Amino acid sequence: MAPEVLIVGAGPTGLVLALWLTAQGVSVRILDRAAAPGTQSRAMAVQARTLELYRQLGLDKAVIAEGHANPRMNLWVRGKRRARLSLADAGRELTPYPYVLIHPQDRHERLLAARLQQMGVTVEWGAELVGLEQMDDRVSAQLRRAAGAAGADAAQVQVEAAYLVGCDGAHSGVRELLGTGFPGGSYPQTFYVADVEVAGPAANGEAHIALDSADFALLLAYGPGQARLIGAVRDEAGGADGRLDFADVGHAAIESMGLAVKRVNWFSAYHVHHRVAEHYRQHRVFLAGDAAHVHSPAGGQGMNTGIGDAINLAWKLAAVLKQQAPDDLLDSYEIERRAFARQLVDTTDRMFSAVTTEGSLAEMFRTRLAPLMASAAFSLKAVREFLFRTVSQTGIAYPESPLSSGQAGHVKGGDRLPWVKLPEGGDNHEPLNAMCWQVHCYGAVSAVLTGWCRANGVPLYRFGWARSFEAAGFREDAAYLIRPDGHVAVAEPAGDPAAFAHFSGVRGIDLGA
Repeated sequence: MAPEVLIVGAGPTGLVLALWLTAQGVSVRILDRAAAPGTQSRAMAVQARTLELYRQLGLDKAVIAEGHANPRMNLWVRGKRRARLSLADAGRELTPYPYVLIHPQDRHERLLAARLQQMGVTVEWGAELVGLEQMDDRVSAQLRRAAGAAGADAAQVQVEAAYLVGCDGAHSGVRELLGTGFPGGSYPQTFYVADVEVAGPAANGEAHIALDSADFALLLAYGPGQARLIGAVRDEAGGADGRLDFADVGHAAIESMGLAVKRVNWFSAYHVHHRVAEHYRQHRVFLAGDAAHVHSPAGGQGMNTGIGDAINLAWKLAAVLKQQAPDDLLDSYEIERRAFARQLVDTTDRMFSAVTTEGSLAEMFRTRLAPLMASAAFSLKAVREFLFRTVSQTGIAYPESPLSSGQAGHVKGGDRLPWVKLPEGGDNHEPLNAMCWQVHCYGAVSAVLTGWCRANGVPLYRFGWARSFEAAGFREDAAYLIRPDGHVAVAEPAGDPAAFAHFSGVRGIDLGA
């Protein structure tokens, strides 16, 4: 039986897409041209917004159990710690996950693949997409299997699916077959990532960034004495064969933290690019993750952005395949996620350039102005929360989306539903685990709204008004139509279901659970 969705690429983006589609009853097939799962990884950070989305499928606890929560970020300059941001303090009123979880990508992928296999879907390794043809109602893909791949009767096979999604990385074969442009550029420096065993003051289980006159280093702990080091290679001479190793990188920033590297488990040097695909959709084929956007590692955003792409696309594909929404719902995927990617590339580009640019002015900013600004900023609650929202991706919103309208209190259509602890225990995000359209009302609920929700099969959740809801931006007695991914579609200040009916009618979306 042909799958409804063919997923090319079994990294975090492809695996999460397969998980969410399978959970919603959509048949998938997922393949990767690599012979086996990877054993090294550059991506480490799992942000709070990703954990919130994982919670919808009961994945959050498993990922947290395998990872290491970094509760604080430290800034070192020329051997002195100049600022320390408590992520727990900054995010405790914003999310149940007020930290950055460090979980190496290879371990992360194994966990996701194991959960997917429990759901009846196995990754097909050693299968490469070499051609595709789009028709009115399906996509035909030509696959080349590696010699000796299990179950392969021939070197080349053809697979058909209703939709195909390219999650196959920065060098995406799907993107090349589509002919979609990938404009952007590359940073001139060479960067490195190293898996290390460390000791010293900075080996305390927290995150650290060190700035020196001509050097920087980022340390992310993921276990006792275990960490990932990221930095720039200032001298690219390399050894006799021209290949770089850990001895070639600048050690000034590393040593300025009092950090002793006891062992290097592995080391990799690479160039960093900043690019966004011209289009995320071409008829029945989509791009997601690094196939659609690449940017600097500043802020640990890359893998999380790809996972966000996957979940945004998954619920929309499921709705269209179940004939609960018209095909043009899928156009909102590019509108929402490409706008965020462009914003992210611009932001991380500025951050990365500030840290890595050489010259006397850049050095003065890094070593004198930046520490003063950071210390002052971190002392202000509003600034701490803004920084946390930005890094954790809990601040992602889609104000320009055709699926966003209205405002009630400070909450607007397109915003992520603000998270609030309930006085009686639990929180207002728990209903999101149903992964369906739903209405939330904070305060009194009218009989008209209750009747409309019942008649249309839309779950209605009423939360008794409390000061914590006002602090989070909600308006008393207002009603909010929530999407399956936890973003607000319609914010209705009077709690009138006519706004929800209009939304459903104009867009042709069946909101029933």
